Amino acid sequence: MPNETTVLIGQRCEQLESRPLMSLHQGDCIRLHSNNGVFQVIGIDGDHDRCWVRQWPLEPKGSPVFEVPLDQIHSESGID
Repeated sequence: MPNETTVLIGQRCEQLESRPLMSLHQGDCIRLHSNNGVFQVIGIDGDHDRCWVRQWPLEPKGSPVFEVPLDQIHSESGID
């Protein structure tokens, strides 16, 4: 996921796009703004600002995977 400002040129306009400074990798354990639990990152789509996560630790029969917008992740998700 790029952390730079890019210029997108349209037909007759310019738009500045800025991405948040966050380092997120597949396998990371994170916390969400909407939930106190711990979740594992399964996949990341930086172009569309979303990722897929599952509850951690895994449940005996597995944990369902769901999509989360990147802005719902705590920027300081350090899990001990």
